[in-house]
Amino acid sequence: ISWAAPAAYGGSERDSSCWRRCSCHYSRPLSVCSLQKEAIPVRKLMGKEDECLLTSFDCVHLQGMRFMFTNGIHTPSPLQVNLAFVEAADCVSEPVNREPPSREAQILTLKNTTEFDVLVIGGGATGSGCALDAVTRGLKTALVERDDFSSGTSSRSTKLIHGGVRYLQKAIMKLDIEQYRMVKEALHERANLLEIAPHLSAPLPIMLPIYKWWQLPYYWVGIKLYDLVAGSNCLKSSYVLSKSRALEHFPMLQKDKLVGAIVYYDGQHNDARMNLAIALTAARYGAATANYMEVVSLLKKTDPQTGKERVSGARCKDVLTGQEFDVRAKCVINATGPFTDTVRRMDDKDATAICQPSAGVHIVMPGYYSPESMGLLDPATSDGRVIFFLPWQKMTIAGTTDTPTDVTNHPIPSEEDINFILNEVRNYLSSDVEVRRGDVLAAWSGIRPLVTDPKSADTQSISRNHVVDISESGLITIAGGKWTTYRSMAEDTINAAVKAHNLNAGPSRTVGLFLQGGKDWSPTLYIRLVQDYGLESEVAQHLAATYGDKAFEVAKMASVTGKRWPIVGVRLVSEFPYIEAEVKYGIKEYACTAVDMISRRTRLAFLNVQAAEEALPRIVELMGRELNWNDSKKEEELETARKFLYYEMGYKSRSEQLTDRSEISLLPSDIDRYKKRFHKFDADQKGFITIVDVQRVLESINVQMDENTLHEILNEVDLNKNGQVELNEFLQLMSAIQKGRVSGSRLAILMKTAEENLDRRVPIPVDRSCGGL
Repeated sequence: ISWAAPAAYGGSERDSSCWRRCSCHYSRPLSVCSLQKEAIPVRKLMGKEDECLLTSFDCVHLQGMRFMFTNGIHTPSPLQVNLAFVEAADCVSEPVNREPPSREAQILTLKNTTEFDVLVIGGGATGSGCALDAVTRGLKTALVERDDFSSGTSSRSTKLIHGGVRYLQKAIMKLDIEQYRMVKEALHERANLLEIAPHLSAPLPIMLPIYKWWQLPYYWVGIKLYDLVAGSNCLKSSYVLSKSRALEHFPMLQKDKLVGAIVYYDGQHNDARMNLAIALTAARYGAATANYMEVVSLLKKTDPQTGKERVSGARCKDVLTGQEFDVRAKCVINATGPFTDTVRRMDDKDATAICQPSAGVHIVMPGYYSPESMGLLDPATSDGRVIFFLPWQKMTIAGTTDTPTDVTNHPIPSEEDINFILNEVRNYLSSDVEVRRGDVLAAWSGIRPLVTDPKSADTQSISRNHVVDISESGLITIAGGKWTTYRSMAEDTINAAVKAHNLNAGPSRTVGLFLQGGKDWSPTLYIRLVQDYGLESEVAQHLAATYGDKAFEVAKMASVTGKRWPIVGVRLVSEFPYIEAEVKYGIKEYACTAVDMISRRTRLAFLNVQAAEEALPRIVELMGRELNWNDSKKEEELETARKFLYYEMGYKSRSEQLTDRSEISLLPSDIDRYKKRFHKFDADQKGFITIVDVQRVLESINVQMDENTLHEILNEVDLNKNGQVELNEFLQLMSAIQKGRVSGSRLAILMKTAEENLDRRVPIPVDRSCGGL
């Protein structure tokens, strides 16, 4: 909305110096009751020092009109003026749009806007944070992302919101004031993030097991200092547990030589959903945000005052359609994480690298590996790295590794890193718990954009402080940092942009600013979903914890199940609470591909790759219906998503645990036992079993199973894909199961259960009862 002070009241049609820009360029009642001090001349102009009485106008209706002020009464003049923006404190509390505009509408805005104040490249946590910070200051903001929001590092974290216990240790041991400041800042940001997105985040107790007496006071002092540095932002005070109490809280912990444990608190969140919430919030406040929009090159123009070339925007390409167009901006921000130097070299081909990428691998295991509400920290692994072992989404997440890597769009978890994590987990869990390679349900690798320290010998000693770099041509780069400090990184970046490019903006307003879904969320919100819509309690809890106060909109889209209970909410897969309505809603949240849906709108791919693959056909069908995909497009989406699961989510490593080259290392007695089990299905002694053989045995024990399911079960073990399972393949499977390389084989469990049922059906001899009646 634009305003100008009439000349009769001391202003001029051209003079808008006392009027500030705000984000309220949208259709909603305007309240200018509490103006910032920059706008105090408005009150003086009206002869009032308290409140302005403009309270009931629709901003859209005010555009292009000049207003006369007389004792708080406003009279529009037909004279059109060149409007300036007014900044009101309450504008930031209410978004521009109730819902984010569609992707198509956002692209039109990118195309048709003459010039933005700020163009942010990169839709990760930092880039989205920059867009939100800029737009809530009243800057005309654009955000473009080559892939999907949070498709890179921001969705592949340890899921912790933390200050950094190990960084505090380094700060104290090395008297490093920079490390200390980073921890202090991160602890403040941790508290803020837990406040502004309560549906997506929560405090999590983390146990530090102690196996040497001298370590107890050492670590206790360190953890207490962590609480002390947090100050008023301390989530909960840390405490010491005896051995028995530690085992009570974490029963699967290694008992031998355990002295006790220390428990401290950090935050945990759903990282991809958090990133998406930031981007959606920026869109609701008026930022033009678009995923699958690649920057092909940077635009430059000559500064008439200095004669130097300045970055003035970017040539963008819609990845989905191939269409290219220019987006012009006064300031361009490079927030591309691991690809920081790629964009910097678009500006200056001779730019030196400032980032050193480091790969961090995480694995997901079944939930029974850890308590539901207690994490574990291994502060000193065999090679000095730190490993977390945390409950997440009713599963267990373990990681991370820290190794130098090359920058790639599609990082792949290595078998070496997966086994390293498993070995470290074995060191801390009881020998009663068999840590099996086959229990790794998903694995992924994320690339951290660490700031390079030329004196550093390895990536572990690199600080994760962030740097804001301004090139000679005005390109602003934000690099380094970590998830927890995304907001302060964004604030520093926009501060630098405002100063370097003389942008008309006030201070940052993102502290305490609720992200989408957080404002009206409450811990009991899910109960209303159950009562009002007839959702399962587990599904309702999931929706509330994922969408916050927007969960009701998802519930409204839910399909009727046709059952007595639940009334609505058809699941995508039986063991996870994701429902079909989320696919439809995900498209409103800018999901464009099946990969977006299985990995970031839902977290299926990060929790269980096999479950994600099982849900894929239905997801593609639903998306195809909403986005008008033809059969060819559906097949393409299926193939792309399967490749994503196979390479980036650890399916390849998991499937390679059983191959046609796998060795059979079984005892002779085991081989005989498994042969007998096999021959109960291979009654004709063919040397292989087929679907017909399995159906025959199941029918004999009154078990019904459809042919498609049986085909899938046999196909998991059919290594040479000839439609039958040979004895050798079955023995390879049983050997892999014994070694822990494979777990949860449906065929193995099915055959064992069938054998036990067949044995129970052996006729009981009746000769001792004279032949019976």
